[in-house]
Amino acid sequence: MAVAAKNIPAPDLVPVRRALLSVFDKTGLIDFAKGLAAAGVELVSTGGTAKAIAEAGLPVRDVSELTDFPEIMDGRVKTLHPSVHGALLGVRDDPEHAAAMRKHRIEPIDLLVSNLYPFEEVRRSGADYAAIVENIDIGGPAMIRASAKNHAYVAIVTDPSDYASVLNALEMNIGSLSLDFRKKLAAKAFARTASYDAAISGWFAEALEIEHPTWRAFGGRLTEVMRYGENPHQGAGFYVNGDKRPGVATARQLQGKQLSYNNINDTDAAFELAGEFDPARSAAVAIIKHANPCGVAEGTSLKAAYAKALACDPVSAFGGIVAVNRTLDADAAEDIVKTFTEVIIAPDATDEAAAIVAAKKNLRLLIAGGLPDPRSPGTTVKSVAGGLLVQGRDNAVIDDLELKVVTKRAPTPQEMADLKFAFRVAKHVKSNAIVYARDGATVGIGAGQMSRVDSSRIAARKALDAAEAAGMAEPLTKGSVVASDAFFPFADGLLAAVAAGATAVIQPGGSMNDKDVIAAADEHGIAMVFTGVRHFRH
Repeated sequence: MAVAAKNIPAPDLVPVRRALLSVFDKTGLIDFAKGLAAAGVELVSTGGTAKAIAEAGLPVRDVSELTDFPEIMDGRVKTLHPSVHGALLGVRDDPEHAAAMRKHRIEPIDLLVSNLYPFEEVRRSGADYAAIVENIDIGGPAMIRASAKNHAYVAIVTDPSDYASVLNALEMNIGSLSLDFRKKLAAKAFARTASYDAAISGWFAEALEIEHPTWRAFGGRLTEVMRYGENPHQGAGFYVNGDKRPGVATARQLQGKQLSYNNINDTDAAFELAGEFDPARSAAVAIIKHANPCGVAEGTSLKAAYAKALACDPVSAFGGIVAVNRTLDADAAEDIVKTFTEVIIAPDATDEAAAIVAAKKNLRLLIAGGLPDPRSPGTTVKSVAGGLLVQGRDNAVIDDLELKVVTKRAPTPQEMADLKFAFRVAKHVKSNAIVYARDGATVGIGAGQMSRVDSSRIAARKALDAAEAAGMAEPLTKGSVVASDAFFPFADGLLAAVAAGATAVIQPGGSMNDKDVIAAADEHGIAMVFTGVRHFRH
């Protein structure tokens, strides 16, 4: 049964006479405390916060004066006291609340300034279990939630970036804060504690290897409000969850205009694909358009890899995203900027390369500081009506799979190298996915079709178009290999690849018609390899 409300109207302006400051992040603290003191606000504080305020020469009362109880248990218990929570939760205009506050000598607190122990940062640092647990804040969230619930009378500030606006509002309202302002602060406070608790619960599930916890929460911090989402009529914002996986969320943008929703989505897809290629083995370049690769290649240098990737589909590459797996150098940068490109993302870039890109003022250059590990675990989330679909990241890597030759003819060493390359790319192509590859480069890609046969044909058609544009006598699919992200349900998809000129095939296998597909491959002298692992990507 719900708790009945007393329907006491909240006042618009509430004077701020007393503030409790208890913060871990002391950014801007002293200037804010000085501003509050100048506005006639009495300062009450705890531990290190009180010490910092006192050392700045400001008058401050220790919270123990309000509670008549010392901090105990290494500071774990200092604000968990009726004199604090009564001061925050008391409804000033409720006679019963007011009488209780008088009886128990509870002094009202009108403003709480609190941010939390750095749980998220400590978790990411690789600290041990005990250290992470010790950085789970208890008193902070309790006070924040109490103040936010009682926003009719109390203002709650959880973010140092709000200090200036609070001081400005106090000046504008002659020492008071408006109800609308208090509501906005409360909404932000509840969102902060929700995100904080989401991080804690997520860590516990991970630490205890609970794959599907009964309750699942996700949190993040807004880093950017975008002009629009996928389309101009859709609003959008970019939130980060603190995961340090190298990518668009952690990258430094050296130059260029603001990233759009689609830019971020495509750049993430591009860099995840680039991360599949070990930079110690070869240079690799991925060109992405609408979250699908339109050209991917390995080479002895980024310049060479880019040329091969671009040749796959130079038309689609226009306005695309380029991701590289090594430090961007001047030679590669000079070639990349010749084609209109939206974003370049790299683990790093030389000064010369950055200067070349800088000449294109709208071209964004992102430095991620590393490559994402394709083998690392993690989760992906997709919203559906009324819920969320949560799954583990697809961290299967072709180098770790047990490959099985199922045809009479085995692939040649060159074919096997290209098969592995093609399957590595197919993992990042929307299903149904077909990837033709030759000499460490894609030469035809079919993505996102309802029929695998259609994907095969589209990839072959693109290869033919690219050959015609380059003045070649025949498409590069002649003598190529082909990868399929899932099994061929019938032989028709395989036959379409044969017609395009493929000589070897890699696919997961597992169809009821595998025997027919293998027989068709044998009939045409095609080598076929089963991976046993599917890479659907919807």
